[in-house]
Amino acid sequence: MSAPLLEIEDLHASLVTKYRNLDLLSGVSLTLDRGEALGLVGESGSGKSLTTRAVMRMLATGFKTLGEIRFDGESVLGMGRERLRQYRARDVGMIFQDPRAHVNPVHTVGDFLTEALVRDRGLPRADVERRAVQILDEVGVRHPERRLSQYPHELSGGLLQRVMIASVLLAEPQLILADEPTTALDVTAQSDVMAILDEQRRARGLALLFITHDLELANACCDRLAVMYAGEIVEQGAHVYDAPTHPYTIELLGARPSIEERLDRLPVLEYNLEFHQELKARAAL
Repeated sequence: MSAPLLEIEDLHASLVTKYRNLDLLSGVSLTLDRGEALGLVGESGSGKSLTTRAVMRMLATGFKTLGEIRFDGESVLGMGRERLRQYRARDVGMIFQDPRAHVNPVHTVGDFLTEALVRDRGLPRADVERRAVQILDEVGVRHPERRLSQYPHELSGGLLQRVMIASVLLAEPQLILADEPTTALDVTAQSDVMAILDEQRRARGLALLFITHDLELANACCDRLAVMYAGEIVEQGAHVYDAPTHPYTIELLGARPSIEERLDRLPVLEYNLEFHQELKARAAL
């Protein structure tokens, strides 16, 4: 049996301040196989995004980490500067919550998609642009050739997030880290973006670590779930959504909004034309 693609073993992360050390991750352990999708769920502040940033070694100055993170058997925490740059550019791709915060507003979409591959891998720009157009089309971006010359402010949030997904796929990583990639989008765009991401990662056999607070969404597109609370993994496995065992997971699932309950509990006010006209008349006085 082959080793997992990603292994996080007893990971601790603390923020060292002048007055005290704040323990934010406490013994996090996870594994992710090649081609597998793992949903990391939990409330805001539970440590989900911190875990992904630790995997990328992108924690801010002042953080102290203990434990081990291995990618394909290699220690991430032990990587030198050049190997770390390659790891971030080739092995792992990151999709952030807000795409507008991670693109340069004065560069075109084409520059954003091609710059790293041309600079770091020495690929001809024309070849990279042709590949970018193909992937933009695959992720549902209409008129992809025209999009290359546009600027980020000319694209909607959903369209820009598709461009972000295309940029990750273009680098051909083995692992995608998706940190709540639909948070800044409306409901319709959310479902479209997740469907595209799930379809593309399955077609390419990529592993996915999907960070979200939405258990239903994670259950729909992931093979397993891991639940975080206060910097710890309290429960994980394929059973989590249908048969949770930890009290926090049970409460988290119970906190989901229910359309049926809302219909039963909330009064439905019928539209009254006469009452509406009366209100308008009063407002005119």
